[in-house]
Amino acid sequence: MPASRRAVLAGSAASVAALVGTGGGVRWRTRRSVPARVHEDADAWLGFGGDAMLGRSVDDRWAGSESAGSSRDPAGVWGSTLPALGDLDGLVLNLECTLSTRGERTPDRGYYFRADPGWAVPALEAAGTAAVSLANNHLLDFGPTALSDTVDALDDARIAAVGAGRDRAAAFEPTVASAGALDVGVIALTDQSSSYRAGPDDPGTAWLRLDPGRSETRTRVGAMLAAVYARDPDLVVASLHWGPNWESRPSATQRRFARWLIDRGVDVVHGHSAHVLQGIEVYRGRPICYDLGDYVDDYVVEEGLHNDRSVRVELVVADGRLDRLDVLPVEIADERVRRAPDEVAAWVRERVRTLSAAFGTSVERRGRGLSVPLADG
Repeated sequence: MPASRRAVLAGSAASVAALVGTGGGVRWRTRRSVPARVHEDADAWLGFGGDAMLGRSVDDRWAGSESAGSSRDPAGVWGSTLPALGDLDGLVLNLECTLSTRGERTPDRGYYFRADPGWAVPALEAAGTAAVSLANNHLLDFGPTALSDTVDALDDARIAAVGAGRDRAAAFEPTVASAGALDVGVIALTDQSSSYRAGPDDPGTAWLRLDPGRSETRTRVGAMLAAVYARDPDLVVASLHWGPNWESRPSATQRRFARWLIDRGVDVVHGHSAHVLQGIEVYRGRPICYDLGDYVDDYVVEEGLHNDRSVRVELVVADGRLDRLDVLPVEIADERVRRAPDEVAAWVRERVRTLSAAFGTSVERRGRGLSVPLADG
């Protein structure tokens, strides 16, 4: 992958944006049209999954699978979804663990997620992972050493990582990833675990109160968007680890923030954190996936919530326009993800239809899954 397409963004946002007072606050005026159009005649297929937690018993299952003579393959963690992943131009995930064999547990956390990069990095590569968000509440589970190892392992593999870093500036820097012929700009933020937020000289995550009513939020996110727009990407994704666990509907503040992002040029809102599916909204021809649930993990299945059932969504770009969002049901079983069996797929389809209806979203049946039409508007 060319370095220019995956390099961490740098430079002054002031060169592409201007601060303008608005009722005591500020806003960023960017140069990107809303909605933007990707370069002419472009075709692409970009996948998105929710939380990918490769630690604990997932790590126990697959660690050593990359070793010579092993009867296992690290790509096995993707189960029967692997062929479909291979058809994509790129995959975007929330990586909800560190990639390291080092570090000390942060006290009083309860849950600690860490995967051996020896197998986890080849697994991410096998899935065609273009970018991962690190802005979540587990990147400091094993302290700054493991966080640093995670960033280094992904950089060595040329997988774009965003949302955490060795200091605050690095944590809030956007990135650009390659997905087929497209350059995809990505910003990542979280409102979970404020104790893990990066400081001016301390490692951590891109933690922020994700409320467009806050001046600090408008200023910092505006600067991130201006920086990513300066690289003139074809698409821009905002990956957000937000909201409480086990909630099936986004809050009013989440809805305002998602729409605020799209009003400022973001093409896809990629939500995760709740561990359960939430609905999909189409706003100005752009998809808002409020929460895609869990893509792979070892979590206990909460009664009645079916957190082992979720989706992979695939954004279809055709002739330079966002055409549709395909919704493919998946299920987690035995420390791997798989195509959802018929009964589970039917449940997922109905769940997505019901939750998306609240936003007036048009949802069509497409094969074993669903399709959400998108239209420039």
